Amino acid sequence: MFRKINLSRYILLCFTLISIGNSPAISQNGLHGYIASYPAQPPASYGEGYGFYSAIWPLISTPVANFQIGLPSSWIIPDNSDNTTTALCPVGTVARDNWPERGPTYSDVFQTVEGGPGYWAGNKFHYGPPKFKMNSTPNCYTQEISTPGWQFFWSDTPLPDSILGIAQLSNRILIPPDGMTFQGNPNGDLLGISYMSLPLTPACSGEYPVGEKSWTCFLNAQNFKGPLAYYLPETWAKISKNYPFDHGRGLDSRPTTRNLAGGTMEFNTVPIMSATDASQNRYYKIPRLQFPVDSLNRTILSKDVTFYSKNAIYNAVLAWRNGGQVPSGSFTASGTYKPVMRTYPVTYDQNGKTVAGINEVATPAVFQSNAFGLKWTGNVTDGMGNFPEYFKDSANLRVAVPVSKIPVSTGLLDKQFNAPSENPSPYHAELKGSWRTPGPVAGPFFAYLSDHSMVTYFWYRFIDQPVFQQFKWTQGKKDSLQLLVETMQRNWTIEQTYMKAPSSGSLVAFDTALFVTPPTEYSIGYVPIVVAQEKGEANHADNTPAGFPAIEVYPNPASHSLNILLKSNPNPNSKLQLMDLTGKILQTIDLHNMREVLNTSSLSSGIYILNYTDGIFSEKIKFVKAE
Repeated sequence: MFRKINLSRYILLCFTLISIGNSPAISQNGLHGYIASYPAQPPASYGEGYGFYSAIWPLISTPVANFQIGLPSSWIIPDNSDNTTTALCPVGTVARDNWPERGPTYSDVFQTVEGGPGYWAGNKFHYGPPKFKMNSTPNCYTQEISTPGWQFFWSDTPLPDSILGIAQLSNRILIPPDGMTFQGNPNGDLLGISYMSLPLTPACSGEYPVGEKSWTCFLNAQNFKGPLAYYLPETWAKISKNYPFDHGRGLDSRPTTRNLAGGTMEFNTVPIMSATDASQNRYYKIPRLQFPVDSLNRTILSKDVTFYSKNAIYNAVLAWRNGGQVPSGSFTASGTYKPVMRTYPVTYDQNGKTVAGINEVATPAVFQSNAFGLKWTGNVTDGMGNFPEYFKDSANLRVAVPVSKIPVSTGLLDKQFNAPSENPSPYHAELKGSWRTPGPVAGPFFAYLSDHSMVTYFWYRFIDQPVFQQFKWTQGKKDSLQLLVETMQRNWTIEQTYMKAPSSGSLVAFDTALFVTPPTEYSIGYVPIVVAQEKGEANHADNTPAGFPAIEVYPNPASHSLNILLKSNPNPNSKLQLMDLTGKILQTIDLHNMREVLNTSSLSSGIYILNYTDGIFSEKIKFVKAE
């Protein structure tokens, strides 16, 4: 006997099952490749600095999770062309143990200065435009050093004290671990980026020889010009401690190679959806990638690539360090070389399969010999060019197809890519080790950035910032560098010229929330070091994060003395009461400094309470008096 069926319900059920079965799956490896330009090699002496202007714009209109594409960025490696046979990377490093194809010398993965503007899969806080980050790999990709405290993402906590490698120079701007944010909605505005080797400290020997090159990041934006931070020479020299072949081969001693890519875009991690139609044809979708296009159908990605010799600024800084006049900081024309650039079509791939259809609408091109970008022949609307979003397998290629050719049954048309987490974990450095001793002189202070994050920072004396505490420098060496930086901060302001202005185009502006003004008593010789970055929630009554501890004490237990560290500058109402467990007040201390030492030698063994109040905070903390 045949059973009567409601046909409309049957059709709906079948369509639902087909839709569920074809629900697009999201994976990675959606697009990989390098849009790169290459300079004609400059004369041999032009390996002491390298710079260019990079365009800044929102590459995607809506933030996407697990997305990483670098906008035009740096790539600097030491010149070890005299070595053609011996491995620069010791056994035990990531490159040596995992990338045999880079042998025999591993010179291109030995040490790098890279980073720049871009989007990274590790970003926690998103707002639309890209961010700027320094980055380096000093030991064959075993570690990456990206800010005065943190590595290149993937960790909420700072690098170990012994790995820190960047010293902050500027006392006017913050360097958050998630990257430096830009103001507004830039649309191809330019950021100048130069790395210059400066002889800030003399070469020395000890556990391993250390050269005198301090690779320093200079930026040129509307509202910030000049040195931001630098890599200590020791950062590069450390790898040779137990591997003598590397003595004198790092970026502390060697110039950069002179065949660098001139502001390369790396397509690293792009999510991709895939689904089949009723005939089992497979289609793919990636996020829409957008580029600003001018009236000549060009996207300018980078321009004014420049190499520098020691005449640009190195020699003037060396003379200054040796007692001469303070240089202006500007890169002199006599030490500057602008090469002719060249470029080639990009080999794009998805999951290892070559992609066709992108070069055909956006072809890499050099404009006016030293500007580089894309020449568009299609996919341009209202001044924005778009890479193809949809693709289909065709023999050995993955071919771009128009949206009109995507079957509705695939589900790709309406499916959205995953958004980043709305509640990312915070970056946080505990005030211990190099972060505590000698420690900050003022703070905490807070800044609320355009990416909806809150940054916490303290003011440190320049030579007391965490990176320096791992080294056993003489007091004389510390004093000399401190004095040099004080003079630099006094004379090299963020308004004057260092890099030559771009040959055309306007400069981008950094987020105004990044800018800081030092407290009056710490106006010269101090730097703002970021210790935390988290989702921006604040107790706006006092502009302080809710739950932020007022004091820390150490050691605990204490025998003879207890160090007390205040987390903010004391005010006239700040005081500390020492009490026993019954609440009896044994001592009252009026606080005038962020650090105090309590003599505990006369106390009997046991548990005590410190009661802190300043009219805003009130906090009690217990400590143990030991024999």
